[in-house]
Amino acid sequence: MKKLIIAVLLTLPASAWSLTIDVYHTSDVHGWYSSRPAKWDKQNSTRTIGGFAALSSLVNADKNPHILLDSGDTFQGTPEGNITKGMATVRLMNQLKYSAAEVGNHDYDYTEANLRAMVKESSFPWLGANVYIKETGAHADYLTPYTVLNVAGKKIAVIGIAGRHTATSTFPAYVKHLDFRSESEEAAKWTQEVRAKEKPDAVIILAHVGFGGDVYGKSDISTFTFTDAQTAWGTLPIARAAKADVVIGGHNHTGLLKGWTDPQSGVLIAESFYGLTDVSKISLEFDDTTGKLTRVSDELVPLWTDTTGEDAAVLEILKGYSATVDKEMGKVIGSSDFDLGVSTVGLDSPIGNWFADAMRRQAGTDAAFQNTAGIRASLSKGEVRIRDVFQVMPFENTLVKLTMTGDQLARLMADNLRGGFSKLQISGIKVTFRQTPEGPKDIKIERNGAEVKPGDKLTVATNNYLTTGGTGGKVFGEAEKSEDTMQPIRDLLLKDIEKNPVKTLPEGGRITRLE
Repeated sequence: MKKLIIAVLLTLPASAWSLTIDVYHTSDVHGWYSSRPAKWDKQNSTRTIGGFAALSSLVNADKNPHILLDSGDTFQGTPEGNITKGMATVRLMNQLKYSAAEVGNHDYDYTEANLRAMVKESSFPWLGANVYIKETGAHADYLTPYTVLNVAGKKIAVIGIAGRHTATSTFPAYVKHLDFRSESEEAAKWTQEVRAKEKPDAVIILAHVGFGGDVYGKSDISTFTFTDAQTAWGTLPIARAAKADVVIGGHNHTGLLKGWTDPQSGVLIAESFYGLTDVSKISLEFDDTTGKLTRVSDELVPLWTDTTGEDAAVLEILKGYSATVDKEMGKVIGSSDFDLGVSTVGLDSPIGNWFADAMRRQAGTDAAFQNTAGIRASLSKGEVRIRDVFQVMPFENTLVKLTMTGDQLARLMADNLRGGFSKLQISGIKVTFRQTPEGPKDIKIERNGAEVKPGDKLTVATNNYLTTGGTGGKVFGEAEKSEDTMQPIRDLLLKDIEKNPVKTLPEGGRITRLE
């Protein structure tokens, strides 16, 4: 019998003997450490999904050699993440034995010094091959350009690439001394150096950028014909310049269902969605005879807790953080008679309209502007707790009052209306425009039913992220008057929902695209 078994085994093809190393990837966790109901999924709205306990259980069940990687924006977004200033992230990632993390723009949100403290407490390296000190040209000393992991006898090189957008997508003052160099050029340079110096069996690039253009949500892009915008920046040009084996992106909160292999470069590109609801499982297959990497595949795995289970040790850690936070965050401070969610049309939205209205009420100004990307959750119908408002506004922005002209406001909107999407939510005014291939045209601003003329002056409220160089806020720098009140916008939202429960749905249609 033994001879028969051996004979059968010897007749198996070489691929049957191949070594498979699984790479689990997360990105844009944004402090969503625990599982929660998938309210956004109509078919599974009460089913729980996500969190580090589910991820740990999934990974521990894998019999293949495996590693864990992250592409940044680890903590900013929930009370547990923000109150601990990322230290909860570090403890949890240490517990799960992550191998490396790429720095994201929001990992700088509590200053570079805070990020340094996080790095110091991490049992894994934080990467950033293209992050340099402007004054000296040296690398930021708390970030490592790359790391080489020894897994099952194979050398897996992991290179980290930060997004150039970091210069304006965190508080610009916190990173003004840093130079975030070209993602694709630096990726190509470091891949070449790593291959020559380390002789790795596989090269992975972790990037805090995603596909360019309008690839958002959970996507199957296998049949896409890519536009110029989608090939001009992001992970695709990184893949084509560097020719690594795998490029794993982030930042855009996109999930690629099965990854995508670029036919031009042969590189697999993957992304892992947002909020730790899903994880990319990338399998690296090595031929047992030659030792060479022969196949790379990817699957975006939803972390349904009834499928994965939840690691008891991780749940115990989470319980400690939740108890501390819930004592304060569980207080009811208001109510809403409506679900305030994100609009499907990409212009103004119920949550954005409420947010901007609350800012304007508290500031006492003619108009208000809030960056759409800075609104991170919806408000559900019913009681509103401190936690709910915190998750809508997780950032430490303060209220800025300005005086601006009609011409400046029109140019502000022109900068923020792109591809049928508004990067600003507004209050106190209405905006109409025509979309053309060259950008928005015929922008008209009205207030109280009357057109705002170019020379008219309005008082405006916004946040200090936009007024200090944040993406889309350039025109705010031209304001006649600008005063940072130093009042945290989150505190003003809490005050507003307490005094002004939502009894009617905020008026919509504030931004209209004309045919």
